[in-house]
Amino acid sequence: MNCTADLWSGCGLEGSIMPSLDEPTIDGQVQALLDTLPPRFALGGLSLGGIVGMALCRRAPERVTRLCLISTNAKAPTEMQRKGWRIWRDRLASGATPADLQHEILDALLGYSGRPPAAQLAQRVLRMGSDTGEERLDAQLRMQASRVDQLSSLRDLKTPLLVISGTADTICPPQYHREITAAVPMSCLAAVKTGHLAPMQRSEEVGWLVKSWLGS
Repeated sequence: MNCTADLWSGCGLEGSIMPSLDEPTIDGQVQALLDTLPPRFALGGLSLGGIVGMALCRRAPERVTRLCLISTNAKAPTEMQRKGWRIWRDRLASGATPADLQHEILDALLGYSGRPPAAQLAQRVLRMGSDTGEERLDAQLRMQASRVDQLSSLRDLKTPLLVISGTADTICPPQYHREITAAVPMSCLAAVKTGHLAPMQRSEEVGWLVKSWLGS
């Protein structure tokens, strides 16, 4: 959410298809992806992208050769989350920009722990918000509100799964990822010393993990 393809810059995944998330529901986004992606593909997603990825595997497991989930959450939204998304939508309607809202959660996105994030990295994260734009972010916030619990259904997942967890991620903490891997028989968990935006903060390490797993 509020990210662009720049999230994956430096991971060495050039040539990958990187669609935008711009539908107002999870089901609608899954259908849009199924309509446009190749017949068979390996799928990866971070946070909301991972939530969409899990939903797509439930709908069309025969299309997905492998699934990679990063910094994500398989559980249904809490009422506090729903309230936060409604507030963000109201603020967008009142003139706040996606970059403004991104700035407010910058510390959480980057796992701030007493030392300010590098200026260049912070600027990239804020620029992703600007490039996302108000209309797409509003659709993503509505999409978030359409989420359901997926943890129980993951037990039926037969697709090989890689989960990458940021040790300093406060948005989707490591416990969420342990729960996901515990539910999926063909899964492995990798911990990276980073915050929520692991591919941007530890691009080479995340890229190596993904490429090694794809080649295994």
